[in-house]
Amino acid sequence: EVQLVESGGGLVQAGGSLRLSCAASGFTFDDYAIGWFRQAPGKEREGVYCISPTDGSTDYIDSVKGRFTISSDSAKNTVYLQMNGLKSEDTAVYYCYAAGNYWGQGTQVTVSS
Repeated sequence: EVQLVESGGGLVQAGGSLRLSCAASGFTFDDYAIGWFRQAPGKEREGVYCISPTDGSTDYIDSVKGRFTISSDSAKNTVYLQMNGLKSEDTAVYYCYAAGNYWGQGTQVTVSS
């Protein structure tokens, strides 16, 4: 059974940092692109950052450029999202996603201004 379990969300002041973790199990980590989506209240879910564990290539949305960084640890089957310089507009539920339509349960990130 494929499982993605996120952790690391919380409440932080604007300008602060958080690191999200996504622990994956039930599949070969290196075979799937994996990344993070987010959904803010009243908005559609959007892709934020993804990584291909096979070659380390990444892709992200412009609004997080220079502030967020994705990384992965194949030995731990875990992908991370380091979020610095957080803004109120980053407030959302963040979901871990793996190619094949696998989703985590989500973790809330709230940025207070």
